[in-house]
Amino acid sequence: MAKTESVVANATALRKQIEHHNYRYYVLDDPEVPDAEYDRLMQQFQALEALYPELVTWDSPTQRVGGTPLSEFAEVPHAVPMLSLNNAFAEADITAFDQRVRNILGDAEVEYAAEPKLDGLAISLLYENGVLIRAATRGDGLRGEDVTQNVRTIHSVPLHLQGDDYPSTLEVRGEVFMPRAGFQRLNQSQEKKGEKIFANPRNAAAGSLRQLDARITAERPLEIFCYGVGLVQGGTIPPSHFDMLQAFRRWGLRVCVEIKLVLGAHGCLDYYREIGAKRSSLPFDIDGVVYKVNASSAQAELGFVAKAPRWAVAHKFPAEEEMTRVLDIEVQVGRTGALTPVARLEPVKVGGVVVTNATLHNQDEIERKDVRIGDTVVVRRAGDVIPEVARVVTTLRPDDARVFVMPTLCPVCGSQVVRADGESVARCTAGLICPAQRKEGMKHFAGRRAMDIDGLGDKLIDQLVDAKLVHDLGDLYSLQFPALVALERMGEKSAQNLLAAIEKSKSTTLARFLFALGIREVGEATAQVLARHFGTLQAVEQANIEQLQTAPDIGPVVAAHIVNFFSQAHNRNVIEKLIAAGITWPHAEARSHAQPLAGQTFVLTGTLTTFSRDDAKAALESLGAKVSGSVSSKTSYVVVGTDAGSKLEKAQALGIKILTEPDFLQLAGVKSSNI
Repeated sequence: MAKTESVVANATALRKQIEHHNYRYYVLDDPEVPDAEYDRLMQQFQALEALYPELVTWDSPTQRVGGTPLSEFAEVPHAVPMLSLNNAFAEADITAFDQRVRNILGDAEVEYAAEPKLDGLAISLLYENGVLIRAATRGDGLRGEDVTQNVRTIHSVPLHLQGDDYPSTLEVRGEVFMPRAGFQRLNQSQEKKGEKIFANPRNAAAGSLRQLDARITAERPLEIFCYGVGLVQGGTIPPSHFDMLQAFRRWGLRVCVEIKLVLGAHGCLDYYREIGAKRSSLPFDIDGVVYKVNASSAQAELGFVAKAPRWAVAHKFPAEEEMTRVLDIEVQVGRTGALTPVARLEPVKVGGVVVTNATLHNQDEIERKDVRIGDTVVVRRAGDVIPEVARVVTTLRPDDARVFVMPTLCPVCGSQVVRADGESVARCTAGLICPAQRKEGMKHFAGRRAMDIDGLGDKLIDQLVDAKLVHDLGDLYSLQFPALVALERMGEKSAQNLLAAIEKSKSTTLARFLFALGIREVGEATAQVLARHFGTLQAVEQANIEQLQTAPDIGPVVAAHIVNFFSQAHNRNVIEKLIAAGITWPHAEARSHAQPLAGQTFVLTGTLTTFSRDDAKAALESLGAKVSGSVSSKTSYVVVGTDAGSKLEKAQALGIKILTEPDFLQLAGVKSSNI
């Protein structure tokens, strides 16, 4: 049947009506027509697409559900990292945050955009020319999972933006969540079908969003609130956070109606109390509020710390608490040898999660709280995440309650336990000879942010150590196929995949390798500092405490831990074994010797043709430069590739030096082949 102009016009008109009513219903919460009328419009549109399949487009209102289930989620790198927020729990924390902001900005009073902190999952929505082309989870902040097919089933996520003043490339950040009413309906349905009951709306939302079959996700009552931006190109966004959210609404993106502008710390705290008072009556779960400096220029000036912006903070509500009884106190041994007492509890539901264990931190904490085996205690989920014993209800203490004493010998290996002067933590002295430390060290080593050995999970590591197939980290690279397939629940395909992942992990970076070694107090950021400052593993190994402290942010305590680690013969032996197994990383010269760009701040925008953005960043940092994600008055240079967007416009407005790619290569004194 030939498609006529009248059919196309009819389809276009119907589509615009449906998109308009979606906007009124899902974004404004103010529908114009009854549900029955909306259904009739959708049925007409579906009938037209059935007759004329060529009318069906990727962003059609009917294309909300994918057909073929996925085998796995693809990994997606975030062009702009999805950072987490620093947490605050007391009013004094907010006063201190506001003071830090004012000190940097030099303002007497700062305007903040305050908003509820939803208890859901962070999501990135990428729009090209107004069309949703990709959705990704936060993941580790640098890489997430591609969940586009699932997110398209959420009706409050527009498949096409409204209006015409949005940037050609717009990455929207938001939170996917499940409303309380929808959560109750879902659990009622699950119970009727004899299927899994979800503990709370967040767990239900997470499980729903990560279904490999989008048809299951489509049946779940998921919604979204949008609260920020990532990558912006080919256009501009308003100059303040609050105005940006108003633009979101115009473009069809759903924004929480509880967002409000406030002044100073007192305004933030008033908002916290206001939202706290209505928390139980909100249709969705929240675990606090978020304050963001409103002016975008001020945000750029404030910048970021390692993993969080300086211009925002999450003010968490007090954790939910419940009473239960301590059945026993056991001791866990961590990868650094730390002995942590853990209370085994009568199961109790706290914040929608059944809690059976709670940390007691250390012997001092047990004595301070006077926790005894048999006590009735108040358990809370501190920060709504980690269960801990808050206090003892001493009036309910039984006569046979027993005092806990920290063991003098490691409960795993029997080695001596010591507690250094000035420290609250007792530690096993056996090092990697202790099976518990060996297991925890391997779990850390194989982690995604360390050596990233896919498939080497906790249970498998337990099996490998218990079967004496591995005694140290180096043994992981000597594992053989016959030994692996002989393990319980290890098939041939799984064994092959694991060996391939181990082989792949041999190509890494110095920073990842240093982090993976599990040196006490050396996290990801510190490992990056060491790699950039010293350039080689040998230089780090041979540095003394004073030399280590020449690196940025390395203090005497961290330096002492590093020196102690490399002074131990068994650690050096393991490292030699790992290098001999074939672990390699790109060579880099130490920045301490040659830093021609020290003190300079660069911003990269657009697509570089000679090499990737990551490679360009690495080259600049190796020469001492700082690479920022945003343009401010403190920016020294903006390097411009093809399709540069708002960063170029802002740099021009501020009079910042613009470098083309050839200019950049000449200034940096590098060639793409050397990077």
